[in-house]
Amino acid sequence: MQQRILSGIQPSGALHLGNYIGALRQWLDLQHSYQCYFCIVDYHAMTVRQNPDDLLHNIYALAALYRAVGLTAKNVVVFKQSDVSAHTELAWILSTFTYMGELERMTQYKDKVKQHKKNNNVGLFTYPVLMAADILLYQANLVPVGEDQKQHIELTRQLAERFNTIYGEVFTLPEYFAAPQGARIMSLDDPTKKMSKSATTEWGYIALTDNPDVIMKKIKKAVTDSGSEIRAGKNKPAITNLLTIYSVLSGKSVTDLEQLYLGQGYGKFKTDLGEVIITSLEPIRSAYNELMEDPEQLIQSLLADGANRARVLGDVTLTQVKTKLGVL
Repeated sequence: MQQRILSGIQPSGALHLGNYIGALRQWLDLQHSYQCYFCIVDYHAMTVRQNPDDLLHNIYALAALYRAVGLTAKNVVVFKQSDVSAHTELAWILSTFTYMGELERMTQYKDKVKQHKKNNNVGLFTYPVLMAADILLYQANLVPVGEDQKQHIELTRQLAERFNTIYGEVFTLPEYFAAPQGARIMSLDDPTKKMSKSATTEWGYIALTDNPDVIMKKIKKAVTDSGSEIRAGKNKPAITNLLTIYSVLSGKSVTDLEQLYLGQGYGKFKTDLGEVIITSLEPIRSAYNELMEDPEQLIQSLLADGANRARVLGDVTLTQVKTKLGVL
């Protein structure tokens, strides 16, 4: 039996280069060796107030990008979280196995509270429980997410073990899966922060749908470190980030790139990097634009089929849980 993978992305803005390098590129390889369940986690996005029209567009856009990057294998299931009611049902059950102290220790919750002081809702607090339900519902073996989500995977394992110890084996214990390279791409205007689609300015990230002119402008405006030497290191976070992007997309090692640009300034390096990014993303942008010409037919059918396939597996797990608890 193939191992199963579950991962998801919020439909809360344009997917960016960090998502592509840190997640989607991995998924392209994984889809041929694993059963892959890739979820559009729209319920998670609701911890921040959403405009309904924007949310619907972002759902379609995300589904289109999943397809545009090449997630087309038969054993890939793309679906929307809210289309499978078992997610929220299992989340409630798991919340009764989760202790307040465990959620209070979540680093991401503390960070989110600082960002959303006027909307510190319960959903921000219980976010990790719903995420655990997402994962455990499909008996996932591996969960390819960013390092900032690793603490949530650890909590998911704890909840699965707690349930299994009390009621017998039901849940598979998932493992955190990290990309070998490029798992954490930093912001172009602040290399101390992760590249994010929720950034306050558009200059911190490159969207997968950005046109070539915009991409080049963003790279040209990307911050650099003191000095002009193109070399990676802890004391040069900005150029290290740019070298990492260049390396992943070009297939050249960082060491080779350092030698290639030895004695050259940032100007030539940035121009070449911009061209590499443009060349890498152009097929994705072209396919995305074509798909979005008729989202009702192409995207909705993709999500409807995925939801049907996801429900089959999710309902099996939920039935087992309910039976163990004595409510079925």
